[in-house]
Amino acid sequence: MPDQEPLDRDVTAGPGYRQLRWDDHLARHVAGLAIGWLAEDLGHECDWTSVGLVEAAARSELAIVSRREGVIAGLPAAAIVAAATDAALVLEPRIADGAFVAAGETLATLAGPTRSVLAAERTLLNLLGRLSGIATATRRLVDAVAETPCRVYDTRKTVPGWRLLDKYATRAGGGWNHRLGLYDAILIKDNHLAALAAAGIDPAAAVRRARAFLGQTFPPSRAEAMVVEIEIDSIAQLQPVLAASPDIVLLDNMEPRELAACVALRDQFAPGVVLEASGGIHPETVTAIAHTGVNRVSTGWPTHHAPWLDIALDWA
Repeated sequence: MPDQEPLDRDVTAGPGYRQLRWDDHLARHVAGLAIGWLAEDLGHECDWTSVGLVEAAARSELAIVSRREGVIAGLPAAAIVAAATDAALVLEPRIADGAFVAAGETLATLAGPTRSVLAAERTLLNLLGRLSGIATATRRLVDAVAETPCRVYDTRKTVPGWRLLDKYATRAGGGWNHRLGLYDAILIKDNHLAALAAAGIDPAAAVRRARAFLGQTFPPSRAEAMVVEIEIDSIAQLQPVLAASPDIVLLDNMEPRELAACVALRDQFAPGVVLEASGGIHPETVTAIAHTGVNRVSTGWPTHHAPWLDIALDWA
């Protein structure tokens, strides 16, 4: 698992989710993925078009340019793709991840053997286009709730194998990382509750059972650091659940008026519990949801609906 920033503790005094950053662990993760990405394009052979038409000694320097305005993510990863293609390729960023760029702005230069530049082109641009699209979409949501204390979190609705990159792009766009996987938090969802109901265990009892499990299974430092979150879908479920002291209650697919009522109940009975809204959250709905008083929203919209940012490789 990558090195991570400290736990997100400034929404409440309780535990929070770990936040990704670019570091050596993430760089090694990308280096491992890059081998497969390049093999997909080159097979076990090479770019025969370039080999057949471009002199082996030819060298070039091209500009990586954004065709549209947006937030950039993935430049350190793109540099790893370039190096994996050919150690003689050098990608020099002109900006940092998280920067907002205008259409036509140069993001980086790519220099080296022309054949290798052309071999790396599509893989490198696919990477930057997807991650920058996620970052740009995330920034739309973050800007939409900027007048409130509400934070925008991602989900596990990511491309298989790309989760850390998708979540890294969320951070570049100003959003926050929810749990990285099933291993780093307790999140009691609807299907867990359905399975427990057969044994007569209600949502509040599920929270207490989760707390007991953590205390019996892990050393105190880890047990205290792991979030206990529970998903509910009705106001009637909230007050009994609050009494069980979860860290976070996820309010699933509720209308703004229902969310506001849940905030009022939380403020009255358990002001230290974080409320998270999820379901149907996109740029047209997120502002009204944030104004209900929930602490955070979690949404997969940037990772499964955002268009890629149009990024190209241009001759200088």
